[in-house]
Amino acid sequence: MGQKLHIKKGDDVMVIAGESKGQQGRVLMVNPAAKTAIVEGINMVSKHTRPNTDNPKGGIVKKEAPIHISNLMLIDGKGNATRINRQKDENTGKSQRISKKSGEAIK
Repeated sequence: MGQKLHIKKGDDVMVIAGESKGQQGRVLMVNPAAKTAIVEGINMVSKHTRPNTDNPKGGIVKKEAPIHISNLMLIDGKGNATRINRQKDENTGKSQRISKKSGEAIK
């Protein structure tokens, strides 16, 4: 199955390296096989499209491109970029992500 990634779909992340360094956004999609994620408003590229039913005129469309997850850092509930720690919850027995900075569970 592969190793667990530190980010999931819907997480708020900060870019820590590359052209978009310092920008924040929400994860729209994660590809565990390629270890990449698509983040809302980050790593925008121009794609030339032919006319189709969605876009009758065609032209140039701006869209998000994948970014490697090693260049992303999770943002905890207090708005700080943080590393994560995994701990088992005593009540449910499931693993949950804990912020290394604040010590709070990440939803």
